[in-house]
Amino acid sequence: MKFKMLKSAILDATVTEADLNYIGSITIDEDLTEKANLRAGENVLVVDQTNGSRLETYVIVGKRGSGVICMNGAAAHLINKSDKVAIMTFEWTNKEMTPLFVLVDKENKFVKYC
Repeated sequence: MKFKMLKSAILDATVTEADLNYIGSITIDEDLTEKANLRAGENVLVVDQTNGSRLETYVIVGKRGSGVICMNGAAAHLINKSDKVAIMTFEWTNKEMTPLFVLVDKENKFVKYC
């Protein structure tokens, strides 16, 4: 039997942009996608710690070192610039997993694994 398990999460990220004119997705700094083992097109759950909104979307890899966390398209109605978010991805598996937690600072730079 397979279970949907938390694979990784980026914690305490700050939304740097909200672009209503772009078709769906979340753009994430390439440094953070690597640290969190995320791939372009991968499904993620975004939880807004500021207003409680939750949504699923997919990853677009952003410019390395930019600190970008951009909500694109309709998601920009629910999650706004400057909001604090957690970005999580899951994996279906029948094995035990230890999730990877990536803590970032206020500029979305990697701080440490938790």
